[in-house]
Amino acid sequence: MDRESQVSGAQEILTIGPARLFHGLDRLQRLNLAAHRERHRPLSRLSLRDLVALSGEVDLRGRGGAGFPFARKLTAVGQAAERRDVRPVVLVNATEGEPASAKDKALLARTPHLVLDGAVLAARALSAREIVIGVTDGGVPGRSISTAIQDAGLSGSVRVVHLPERFITGEGGALVRGVNGETPIPPGRKVRAAESGVDGLPTLLSNAETFAQLAVLAELGPEGYRATGTGTEPGTVLLTVTVPDRGRVVVETPTGVPLSEVLRQCGVSAGQGVMVGGYHGAWLSPAKAATVAVSRESMAEAGAALGAGIIVPLEQGTCPLGEVARVADYLGAESAGQCGPCRLGLPAIARSFSSLAAGSDGAEALSAVRQASGVVRGRGACHHPDGATRFLLSALDVFSDDVATHVAGGGCGRPVRGLLPVPGEEVPETTGLRLTVDWSRCAGHGLCGHIAPDLVQLDGFGYPVLTDAAVPARHLRGALQAADMCPALALGLSRAPSTAGHGRA
Repeated sequence: MDRESQVSGAQEILTIGPARLFHGLDRLQRLNLAAHRERHRPLSRLSLRDLVALSGEVDLRGRGGAGFPFARKLTAVGQAAERRDVRPVVLVNATEGEPASAKDKALLARTPHLVLDGAVLAARALSAREIVIGVTDGGVPGRSISTAIQDAGLSGSVRVVHLPERFITGEGGALVRGVNGETPIPPGRKVRAAESGVDGLPTLLSNAETFAQLAVLAELGPEGYRATGTGTEPGTVLLTVTVPDRGRVVVETPTGVPLSEVLRQCGVSAGQGVMVGGYHGAWLSPAKAATVAVSRESMAEAGAALGAGIIVPLEQGTCPLGEVARVADYLGAESAGQCGPCRLGLPAIARSFSSLAAGSDGAEALSAVRQASGVVRGRGACHHPDGATRFLLSALDVFSDDVATHVAGGGCGRPVRGLLPVPGEEVPETTGLRLTVDWSRCAGHGLCGHIAPDLVQLDGFGYPVLTDAAVPARHLRGALQAADMCPALALGLSRAPSTAGHGRA
């Protein structure tokens, strides 16, 4: 198979102004090593001191969401490695767990050698033991980066680790755990990768776009890098814009460009509002979306954050609360299940938000969402509860008129068109599985009723009351979680009576 054909059906891209990360992709679908070298010169080896100075001169920030200064990460890893007299690891986070994001997949699929150049530059400066690239997509992006590693002769020093595609997989601690062969969930306590990451070694962990930006910076130099963008945030940024009937379009744009211009170039409007930063981000009203620019500073002034560059305008003709309720249900199911705010709080908030969207006891449901969001904020083992509630509360503010309509009139009458991407919704309505109880084990702990209240009712003694009905697909995560966490190992899944086959699933 021609290696260029590996990107058949790859992510649609668009550039505003001169392309940097996407340089050369106006003519080619994918830059193989030869095409890459025609457009990007080989990078000179830099010392750690020089690379830190270079990154700090333009204030290069991580592009995975947190925006942490890259120079500080480099320094921390270098100091930890020197103190412990060990060789560190460079870890490229290309897992991209956000359903509405595609920029890292586009980089791996179409210009993988740029990501490798940046990772190799950092690894040489740190005298790193190896480079690890974490991915969740085993299709085009995974094949493309694996091919690039072979073509560049890096097979002995770079490895790709495939991880499950979940929202929390991309969290730094979860990624490190996954690479180390553990369950890829946040560790539940603050562990700095710079001190102890892959195999317990100091680890430079950053996003795939960050390493691609580092390569561009080293090639252009500080002055060349500053030739586009704003004075305080120079360079370009990758955005993933969800466009109706086209899916996700990855846009490379200089910082400082108005968000309205990005939307116009993509052929969409702000609609009812624009989600910025993904499902841990925030909503902008159409009025704010018309004035905000693509920069950390401008987004912060508008009460949002650019995050990983996710932009989703919400079209007219769909119920915004119904759309957000779908995401709330997804976020509640995508937790690590290791603390109360995630395991119990987020699903409860999701149920209340669904009640609000359905116009059922609207005032009570609205109060429950706000109250429970305040309770879980800042109390989780990771930042998932904080990010999820920020997203939901922002929706209540931006769509306040819709909230009032749902509270007063029992709903807005508009359908829910499924415009916000939620993984798994394309599966059949039912799973063909049902919950079962081994009564010889069940001790009436009642935990299953709290984890999966839509599936399990508890009697007066705390024992589960189940039906023979198949578990709906939208509640499968909750069913699996309830079975996995049953203290007595009494709860399980088996084929529903109406389907062929028996036995534990």
